Amino acid sequence: MALKRPRWGEGTLVTLEHVSRALRDNPLGDPYVRRLAVWLPAQYDRAASHGRGRRLPVLVDMVGFTGSGLSHVAWKSFSENVPERAARLVHAGRMAPSIIVFPDCFTALGGNQYVNSSAIGRYADYLVEEIVPFVDREFRTLASREHRGCFGKSSGGYGAIIHAMRYPRTWGAIADHSGDSYFEFVYLCDWPNTLDELAKHRPRRFRPGRYDVMRMQRGADRGLDDGRVRRFLRSVWDKPKLSSAEVHAIMNLCMAATYDPDPRAPNGFRLPVNLETGELLPERWQAWQRHDPVRLVDAHRRQLRSLRGVYIDCGSRDQYHIQYGSRLLSKRLRAAGIAHTYQEFDDDHSDIDYRMDVSLPFLSRALR
Repeated sequence: MALKRPRWGEGTLVTLEHVSRALRDNPLGDPYVRRLAVWLPAQYDRAASHGRGRRLPVLVDMVGFTGSGLSHVAWKSFSENVPERAARLVHAGRMAPSIIVFPDCFTALGGNQYVNSSAIGRYADYLVEEIVPFVDREFRTLASREHRGCFGKSSGGYGAIIHAMRYPRTWGAIADHSGDSYFEFVYLCDWPNTLDELAKHRPRRFRPGRYDVMRMQRGADRGLDDGRVRRFLRSVWDKPKLSSAEVHAIMNLCMAATYDPDPRAPNGFRLPVNLETGELLPERWQAWQRHDPVRLVDAHRRQLRSLRGVYIDCGSRDQYHIQYGSRLLSKRLRAAGIAHTYQEFDDDHSDIDYRMDVSLPFLSRALR
């Protein structure tokens, strides 16, 4: 949508500083003092000026990998940022006035999956135990799960559906845009490219001729780093610009740190494949599968049924093949008798914020 910046009573964007106990001493050394952006609709200020003290529902934006909440409040060319989009939807009567919260959950590994990990940090606790109560204290919110929801895309969509399963006392409704699911399709196909990128940092220089695989793997058959992962990370942390291959490689390492953390392992996590042969390591892959939404529906059936709304969508041409996982997730939800809305649209994984025109009104109706 090409816009000429119409004005619909855009509301107020407030940026606060929050000191986190949950993120203090996180293993990556990431900041534990973070800026938190909060958008207040125009109706919030008008209610205060008239002395009514009106309280509003709360929506928390879980941004995708390599993003931060602050990126969703920044200016966008030929489009809208999230506050502008919400202001338009409220002005058109398509959603009720709501407070929208934009937490910063970026990490040195490019992001996280909004769960607790001993290799990354306690980002689920950060949101549920700190940010939600902090916002309820600072603003006139409807401070109950019946009026609080979360939404996100990609890693943020994963975070939304996982939080629906694990933290239903916090969230009353969720929206999952192209969230990671069915890990066999989403992640495994890209690991050969990641191995190629990591091989540039192998501890022993490659020499043509006889190749001793057993000697070269050095613990890789147990999902351990032989030094190349650490060298790769130090390299990308020092670079002013990352290639697409490097971004995808650090993303896969971030997923490993999320799904298979191990404080005893190098870097604090294990890998799902052998660094030398590329073979899948069954025990390590099982650790990943325990976090796959399509495998968690039955175990969290009661929690999911308690929600007031579950919205899922995905582009039918998603370049990460997430449409297959989204379809399977919808199938599993239906088999478990969990009411939900699933939609597909003719697009891929990139630049699909316009789908919030559907999800934000959905959440608004569910959380009234």
